[in-house]
Amino acid sequence: MDLKLVMQELEGLGKERTKKIYISNGAREPLFGVGTGAMKPVAKNIKIDQELAEALYATGNYDAMYFAGIIADPKAMTASDFDRWVDAAYFYMLSDYVVAVTLSESDIAQEVADNWIASGQELKMSAGWSCYCWLLGNRPDTEFSEDKISSMLDIVKRTIHNSPERTKSAMNNFLYTVGISFVPLSEKALETTREIGIVEMKRDNKKSSFFNAHESIQKELDRGKLGFKRKYVRC
Repeated sequence: MDLKLVMQELEGLGKERTKKIYISNGAREPLFGVGTGAMKPVAKNIKIDQELAEALYATGNYDAMYFAGIIADPKAMTASDFDRWVDAAYFYMLSDYVVAVTLSESDIAQEVADNWIASGQELKMSAGWSCYCWLLGNRPDTEFSEDKISSMLDIVKRTIHNSPERTKSAMNNFLYTVGISFVPLSEKALETTREIGIVEMKRDNKKSSFFNAHESIQKELDRGKLGFKRKYVRC
């Protein structure tokens, strides 16, 4: 398929109700409102096509950008490619659920995510922390430095309450993921969340969200979920 044909396919799958939901979460025109499940048959026909993924992502159309993440070849992308993608990710559903997910399947994921976390830019930081969530929730514990993850828990403890709003959410997810999916530091994550307490994320024109990672982790541990790993990251 070429760019024009894929865009026509996506437009035909769009629904006004879905479009309104995406817009309420921060998406902006152009977009069609395509459900992620509806994209799967199209993706199955294309499989992996990095050139097409780049063309789709460059359109600025939310649905095309999301679909680009599904068919991208993460191992063919360089750090500068991922930087370009995250710079174009104008809201969290792109930064955390497209760019971070795609990055998590690359061989340079931790290196790039570390740079984003240190950037001081809200959505880059959010994407960096989110990438670690996808990584820790999928890859074996042995692929990570326990000292490094431990120091990241310390950073979250010190900075989460004063971090940019969307970064707070990604940091909270990081705490939860370490608590459930990274067995060596599950206890430290649980203790860290107890010390942090409730985290408030303020949202434009909406009520604040309140996160209680300690309670969320404990519930999953009580259900025997310690060590849970996702089989797949991308849909």
